[in-house]
Amino acid sequence: MANSETPLVDQLLTGPWPSFVAEFKKLTARKPIVRAFLGQLEQSYHDKLSHWKHGGIVGVMGYGGGVIGRYSDLAEKFPDVAHFHTIRVNQPAGWFYTSAALRTLADIWDKHGSGMTNMHGSTGDIVFLGTRTENLEPCFADLTKAGFDLGGSGSAMRTPSCCCGMARCEWACYDTMALTYDLTQSFQDELHRPAFPYKFKIKCSGCANDCVASVARADLSIIGTWKDAIQQDDAEVKKYVDGGLDIVNDVCMLCPTRCMRWDAKGSKLSIDNQNCVRCMHCINVMPKALRPGKQRGAALLLGSKAPIVEGALLSTVLVPFVEIKPPYTELKELIEKIWEFWDEHGKNRERIGELVLRVGMGNFLEAIEVAPAPQMILHPRENPYVFYEEYFAEE
Repeated sequence: MANSETPLVDQLLTGPWPSFVAEFKKLTARKPIVRAFLGQLEQSYHDKLSHWKHGGIVGVMGYGGGVIGRYSDLAEKFPDVAHFHTIRVNQPAGWFYTSAALRTLADIWDKHGSGMTNMHGSTGDIVFLGTRTENLEPCFADLTKAGFDLGGSGSAMRTPSCCCGMARCEWACYDTMALTYDLTQSFQDELHRPAFPYKFKIKCSGCANDCVASVARADLSIIGTWKDAIQQDDAEVKKYVDGGLDIVNDVCMLCPTRCMRWDAKGSKLSIDNQNCVRCMHCINVMPKALRPGKQRGAALLLGSKAPIVEGALLSTVLVPFVEIKPPYTELKELIEKIWEFWDEHGKNRERIGELVLRVGMGNFLEAIEVAPAPQMILHPRENPYVFYEEYFAEE
């Protein structure tokens, strides 16, 4: 495609960073759909509005999700993108691939679609960008033959995703990849056949560093933590200080609960572990001196989302600590209780976090049979008066 055909799009080639435009233009010689895509993108930049319209319900036989229908409202001008559906492919836990698997995916998409991919979407899926309706079933057949399945879309459980966990990270407090795989297999019906008021995302992080940003993006965040004291090596702490670390300002004063004290005379770091919130800051600064405790599990947080109907929400602590061990029965039963309450009381397009705000955390906890805990409190009480509900047992 000559540069003169897309002058506005071509400006994305002039910056210091790699541009998707350069890669897409390599495909234009053999993929008319990509040439038309760039042409419509140019038109969108000129008109300052999108020319994509949602295609309604489109998908593969037996599934209600996994395909996002897209059609062009400039089909007469760009007939090759009259259909431009997106296919979400369920990614492996931790995003680990063999070279052979990546080549297989690339070959399947080159055969049935535009060849353009997004590795990965914000949900976590492998995203295949741009194909026609008649190509959906053949593409799905080739994917399943190769051992891949579609991810989630619509008002369903979205594809669970996780950090690399114990595969590569020494801070992981549970096996994020094993849990993600198990939840994906256990909730196939909720993943592929939308039946919820709106989307529900599960993201698993091995520690509070939260490398999958679950606190900002997941309806259920499963974040690794520990119950006992931080493991501490005083000799290594001293080495950090002797090496020039300002432990008072860079560690103690940046602790969110000020639970750390440094005795310069005695070269001793004291940690009030009862007030530690397991934020990982001190461990990140002094990884050779401090480590997570030995009683490891996860905290469950609920309710984050991006601003769509209501404003953005960050997740709130639901269960401060739970052991994460196969077959994860306790966790799955809690998830199903949450879904049952949401199914009954949720409004259309209302995320679980919005429902909790609407009905109140107390009512929600009572419904899902979870005991209140101090960790759930966002800020101290503003009302000094305490009222008690009175329950009368039937005689």
